[in-house]
Amino acid sequence: MIIKLCKVNVGIRDIGKLLEISVNSVIKKIKQGNNIKRNSILLTNQTYEVDEMRTYVGNKKNTKWVVYAINKKTKQVIDIAVGNRTKSTLKKVTDTLLLSSPKAIYSDGLNIYQHLIPAAIHKVQAHNINYIERMNLTLRTKLKRLNRKTICYSKKSSMLLAALKILVWG
Repeated sequence: MIIKLCKVNVGIRDIGKLLEISVNSVIKKIKQGNNIKRNSILLTNQTYEVDEMRTYVGNKKNTKWVVYAINKKTKQVIDIAVGNRTKSTLKKVTDTLLLSSPKAIYSDGLNIYQHLIPAAIHKVQAHNINYIERMNLTLRTKLKRLNRKTICYSKKSSMLLAALKILVWG
């Protein structure tokens, strides 16, 4: 029930009140979301979109980036990573995609992708990342802690990642 309530954007304290359990119990259950594995099988010769979106962890001065990839055909989230906007964070997601021998990987014009994705399959075209940009809006709408102007944000990166995994794979 906790997972279902998380998916419909109910806050941790509200879940505790509704289910008449402690907030700590709710947090423990949500943290188990880090154990959720993706339910999509990596298919070969597919086209993917990769993007990142900014959010905060702890306070508004501590910026973190949610990096993820979707299959352009099935619209399923393939991989997710949370961290700084660095090569190592982006590499976690792009390495997963490269394992599947992709036909093409579309991204925005971020220069780090040039070092991570081979030029033969890397495409930079704004109109070809429409699905993932729409997914960004959907995630921001469904997950309160991703909203741009909010007082609700995660205190830890692991909690943010768990909430994302529950939303997209749970």
